[in-house]
Amino acid sequence: MEPKIQSVDLNLHYGDFQALRNVNISILPQRITAIIGPSGCGKSTLLRCFNRMNELMRNVKITGEINLDGQDIYRAGCNLTQLRKRVGMVFQRPNPFPLSVFENIAYGLRVHGMKTGKRELEQVVQTSLEATLLWEGLKDKLNKPALELSAEQQQRLCVSRLLAIEPEVLLMDEPCSALDPIATERIEELMRELAHQYTIVIVTHNMQQAARVSQDTGFMLLGDLVEFGPTEKIFTRPGDKRTEDYVTGRYG
Repeated sequence: MEPKIQSVDLNLHYGDFQALRNVNISILPQRITAIIGPSGCGKSTLLRCFNRMNELMRNVKITGEINLDGQDIYRAGCNLTQLRKRVGMVFQRPNPFPLSVFENIAYGLRVHGMKTGKRELEQVVQTSLEATLLWEGLKDKLNKPALELSAEQQQRLCVSRLLAIEPEVLLMDEPCSALDPIATERIEELMRELAHQYTIVIVTHNMQQAARVSQDTGFMLLGDLVEFGPTEKIFTRPGDKRTEDYVTGRYG
């Protein structure tokens, strides 16, 4: 199976600080890949490389390649708007716009000029909310301010907003860290369902979550991708002593 995303000798510096060191990773399509490691190890930095979000910060230098379906996203002339449409991101804390539920989802469609007719918009809003199991609860509240939803509903809405613009990859940076255990369980169920159609990469500090939801796991330490492979192997038969120490709680 060809990788959906593949990095080749990826290095990233924030000024004089090297945050990523020769990272080589192959992420397969329609699977959940988890990136784990202690705080400050580079896992969120790596995630942001996949849709070039790091470039929004100053003094960032990146070398190496990241290929999306075999094309280097750091090549000259790469359309960043189109890239970020294909590779969407869900952040640590839900970040709905201060708009209605309907307008949160319609916003991206309008920005990308995808669907502007009223009936078309209504259909996409419904489909996107159905995909995250929000439709039944919100179909009569589409004009309700999104900021009045519960934290779990807001996070689901942010996923719906992404799905509306038809991405191929979902990047999730600690998507459950602001949620309670019950809401976390529901978001994990949603991830499993979405993985039938999308490639999902999740950064998590929660090793139990990585073990529950992912098929592949990478362990990062001090900017290095120490080990990458099937999740079951990483957690039960790691090939590197540093990985073993981390997943058994002896480090980090």
